Amino acid sequence: MSTPKDVDVDVNVVVVGGGIGGLANAYALASAGHTVRVLERAPEFTEVGAGLQMAPNATRILREWGLLDEVIEAGVTPDRLVFKDATDGSELTHVEFGGEFLARYGAPYVVIHRSDLLGILHRACERAGVELVPNTSVTDVETSADRAVAKSSSGDHTADVALAADGLRSTLRASFSDDEPICSGYVAYRGTFPLPERPDRSEGPEIDVAVDENASTDVTDVTVYLGSGCHLVQYPLRGGSILNTVAVFESPAYHRDEENWGGPEELEEVFAGCCPEVRRGLASLWRDRRWPMYDRLPIPNWVNGRLALTGDAAHPMLQYLAQGACQAIEDAYCLAGEATARSHPGAADWDTALKEYERTRTERTARVQSSARFWGDLWHVDGLARLIRNELFRDRQPNDFKHLDWLYQA
Repeated sequence: MSTPKDVDVDVNVVVVGGGIGGLANAYALASAGHTVRVLERAPEFTEVGAGLQMAPNATRILREWGLLDEVIEAGVTPDRLVFKDATDGSELTHVEFGGEFLARYGAPYVVIHRSDLLGILHRACERAGVELVPNTSVTDVETSADRAVAKSSSGDHTADVALAADGLRSTLRASFSDDEPICSGYVAYRGTFPLPERPDRSEGPEIDVAVDENASTDVTDVTVYLGSGCHLVQYPLRGGSILNTVAVFESPAYHRDEENWGGPEELEEVFAGCCPEVRRGLASLWRDRRWPMYDRLPIPNWVNGRLALTGDAAHPMLQYLAQGACQAIEDAYCLAGEATARSHPGAADWDTALKEYERTRTERTARVQSSARFWGDLWHVDGLARLIRNELFRDRQPNDFKHLDWLYQA
């Protein structure tokens, strides 16, 4: 749809969606001198979930934005990423996050609670003068050659540019593609509990958690147990005061086309053959909520007039590379940089900035999306493929970064 060119703008940029991607864009653009309004459909700016892993490709940007110290204070800088076999508990390989890793990538690896990162970005947006508008549902964005109008429950919001940051199930993505989210058949359960306390076992099996005195999990590490059609991840959050656990498995009921799939009983069945450390870890999971895992195929076009996609609306991905939030932050950094590079007195050359943003980001995020799928397949193999994978992992030298450089280096 189109809107008349002579309509005055309310702000330079209107952002549809107040999650991590939306607020990262808002902060980056406001810090670059643009006026920004964020429209969030929920009554509050909140995030649901638990932990996030922030790799150096994101933490370098957070440092440049002046936010890294606050992120580190709210989170944890783990010592290592450790991969183990979920069946026998043996270590396969690990990555040390200090020393050579820091020197190579120029920024730390940080784990942080999702809501803590959102809070940091929210406060940063307030300091930067971003207008934050909750309880506002956007139904459409009309565009012209030099305007975008977000149609919402609170009326029209006119801007030079509109950003669709409305997530995996973005309604605004329909302006670019008729695709739908793709279900992987996998489902995630999450949970946290205080350290060194024990979780409430009322909803789980009568077993010890993975961090008791007999467990091998080091709570200073990010530990990933790779299993047949399943995996479990554990790492500390909030200064090491709580342990975050995520269990992911492929649902047999999903492949039988059953309506109710991925329930707690399947969780127990799929993980039944895993080692004691993994079985103990299941006790800390919340059983009243689960997260089916979806992504979408990459699309080459993110810009339609003065409307652009960003974050999960542009490139929803499976979680195996822990890059969802990192890539959203990269999006924000790229777009703000392009807008700044193409500014002239009185205005920005938004058309060129958006074109360069699309060209730069679509290729990289498509690789991340496809690599995440491949990585998930590799994690979950069984039989001979498991033995081959484990041998390849064990043969890797701890200082071998060749498979990380493309993702983590600037």
